[in-house]
This record gives sequence, structure tokens and C-alpha cells, in this order.
Amino acid sequence: MIRHIERHRTQRIGWLRAAVLGANDGIVSTASLVVGVAAAGASSRNILVAGVAGLVAGAMSMAAGEYVSVNSQADTQNADLARERKELAADPEHEHAELAAIYVQRGLEPALAAEVATQLMSHDAIGAHARDELGISEVLTARPAQAALASAATFAVGALLPLVIVLLFPVTALVWAVSVGSLLFLAVLGSLSARAGGASAATASVRVTLWGALAMAATAGVGALFGIAV
Repeated sequence: MIRHIERHRTQRIGWLRAAVLGANDGIVSTASLVVGVAAAGASSRNILVAGVAGLVAGAMSMAAGEYVSVNSQADTQNADLARERKELAADPEHEHAELAAIYVQRGLEPALAAEVATQLMSHDAIGAHARDELGISEVLTARPAQAALASAATFAVGALLPLVIVLLFPVTALVWAVSVGSLLFLAVLGSLSARAGGASAATASVRVTLWGALAMAATAGVGALFGIAV
């Protein structure tokens, strides 16, 4: 028996997507909040309080949003699996033919496709149909708790980075210090996430820093224009 020892990047999709989203939102939203409040002329203490409040609220929001969203995905997957189980019990011949037809479309000869469908269904019928008919695999199975925890934790870590800059720089320099520092953090995040997923580090870095810069510029403009904390 050949032991499968390869590790594919698709195995990281679930936690990587949630982690990158959380960290990116943590940096962008908190940095934008800090820049907007600083541009409005707030004190260093008020800026820090606003940033910490944004961290807590954002982390909880990310956790709740991911949990609800991924739970909805899980509910859909479970409903499809329940329907497939009923169809397998009611008409296994039709389900066998349906599975064999999928393998024919993928390039197998009809006789071989039928034999493959027979063997896979005898081993794990619902697993075969979930994977090849519904596109549900173990790697892509929705995991709400994992996604929620990953998003909340990485949001908090990302949000801490601009707050550290608030502690290190005087209030008169915060707009530029937080903006430049956060863009550097975003560039590093983009590079690391791209490497973890096997994508282009340069493209990912440019993508996240561009949108981060736009978010901070817009918030700074609102703060400067209206003189209020946003």
C-alpha cells in the first residue's frame, strides 16, 4: 500500500482564508480608525481608546460573521448530503449511472467508469457522491468554529500593530506613522499569505497595500473634513 505523504496547499484553504481576512481587516480597519481620529485632532489617549475599542468590536464581529457565514455553508452542505442519502436509498441504480456518467465526462471509458463507480459506491457511496457529484471533500468541508477562531485571533493580532505605533509616536506624527507602518504590515501580510498559498508574493502585497491605502486615505479625509472621530 502506498502511503500518501504529500501536503497540498488546498488543505490550508479553510484556515488560511479566515486568517488572512482577519489579519487584513484588523490592520486596515484599526489603522483607518486611528488615522481618522488623529486627523480629527483627538488626543493620544482618545486615539488609543478608540483603537482598543475597534480591536475588541472588530474581533467579535469577525468571529460572529465567520461563524454565521460558514455555518450557512455547512447547513447547505448537510442538506445536500441528506438529499443524496435519500436518493441513494430510493434509487441506487440511477445514482450509480449518474456517478459513472461523471467519470465518463472526465475521460474514462464507459465500462471502466461503471466499474469505478461500482467499487467506490461499495466502499463509501455517500462519500463518492459527495466528492464527485456535489464537490464536497474533507478539505473543503465547512468548519464554522475553526473559521471564527482564526478570524478573531488574527484580527486582534493585526489590530495590535497600529496600536503599537500609537504608543511609540507622538500624536502630531500619528497620521503618517500609522499610515506608513500599516502599509508595511500589509505588504508583509500579503507576502506571507501568498507564500503559504503558493501564489505571487508581489501581486498579493500590491493588492492588499493598495486597498489599505485607499481605506486610510478616505478615513483621514473624513476626519480632517468634519473634525470628528470616525
